[in-house]
Amino acid sequence: MKYSMLFSAVITILLLLPQEARSQKVKVNVKEKVVEETDNRANRKTDEIIDAGFDKVEEGIGNLFKKKDKKSARETEIDGEKTDPRNDEPANRGNKNSVSGSESQQLALKWNKYDFVPGEKILFEDNQEGEENGEFPSRWDLAGGGNVENAAFGDQNVIYFKEASSCIVPFFKEPEKDNLPNLFTIEFDCWFEPEEYCQYLVDFWDHKNQSEGVIDIDALIINANHAGIHGLGEGFYPGFEEKGEITSGFWRHVAISFNTRALKVYLDDARVVNIPNLGINPEGLTICCDHMNSAGAQGINRFVRNVRIAEGAVKLYDKLIQDGKIVTNGIRFDVNKATIRPESMGIINEIAKLMKEHPEIIISVEGHTDSDGETTFNQSLSERRAEAVMNELVRLGIDGTRMTSKGFGESAPIDTNNTPEGKANNRRVEFVKI
Repeated sequence: MKYSMLFSAVITILLLLPQEARSQKVKVNVKEKVVEETDNRANRKTDEIIDAGFDKVEEGIGNLFKKKDKKSARETEIDGEKTDPRNDEPANRGNKNSVSGSESQQLALKWNKYDFVPGEKILFEDNQEGEENGEFPSRWDLAGGGNVENAAFGDQNVIYFKEASSCIVPFFKEPEKDNLPNLFTIEFDCWFEPEEYCQYLVDFWDHKNQSEGVIDIDALIINANHAGIHGLGEGFYPGFEEKGEITSGFWRHVAISFNTRALKVYLDDARVVNIPNLGINPEGLTICCDHMNSAGAQGINRFVRNVRIAEGAVKLYDKLIQDGKIVTNGIRFDVNKATIRPESMGIINEIAKLMKEHPEIIISVEGHTDSDGETTFNQSLSERRAEAVMNELVRLGIDGTRMTSKGFGESAPIDTNNTPEGKANNRRVEFVKI
């Protein structure tokens, strides 16, 4: 019955088309009519039969066509050539996670259960600020050959893996030593290209300066909808229980948390790997583009950006009672704006949970910036960001009368403003117990 109604609806629409249009292939005809009707339907009245028939076509369109049309892409310049990235904002995820600007509130709600809390002290920071296009990334070293350069992707600076099997390691003052504490977090964004083999590898040792024999486990593999370490643990992004082809390019925010022996890995808002005992002591970091990544129609769009390594923190409540405040740089905002980015929800959710469990607590939400830019702008920006965080806590169910907000701009640094790590530590939000 369902299929006969669908067929009747399609025939009805076809009969209404001009004669020359009916002479083309039926599949193409219906597809074009659906697109045209979708665009215009809200602005015109149709008779009851066509409208009902079109509704059935819309419901059945997934069965009629195996693949969706690719969306038009913005032009992006890499080495003077045009490519077709779909998106350059980490807040807009591709695949089933893609959202339009009008659906941003739904994205925020989706991240409400996100429980990743970044470390409180920045050990390494690279947001590609000030990097020169075409040069090797200044905060990194090349390990084991390959070819890596800075590039512009959309309006974002990125680290571009130009060849497969390229690996990079961050610069530390003493790279041969153990540079990762017992509690640490690693975060970065990586791009996944549609209809191509695409994955990134993360090793917890420095391929150039340290010994693989000390870290005797396989690399952490990051796919678009899957992550894992062979023989230790793996998992899929919810709703994607296959590693298969993706239909549109998108950014993933990868977050890794290590606590003495346990490792957790997050893709966007979902924890996909939870290994209770990693069995080794991580000492460094290497990020690689897999050796198969030159396959596919383009084989070029392999990018990472916004890499951060931080030392882990104690429990938030203990920190609040001990120090009288919680200091976090894990709340991220769009550049020069007070728009909270989705990956900030881990710490915000934990603050909301703490306040619900301890209704006696009253806090002041206080924003701080680094010294870049005008002093007056930084002051205003810090105030707006603090207020945005307070409003988000209200949205999560915290009584607004238990909070105040204020901004200090660049006036109260806790670190130098002469290094990327120092600036990152100064760009922070503090929750001060009143």
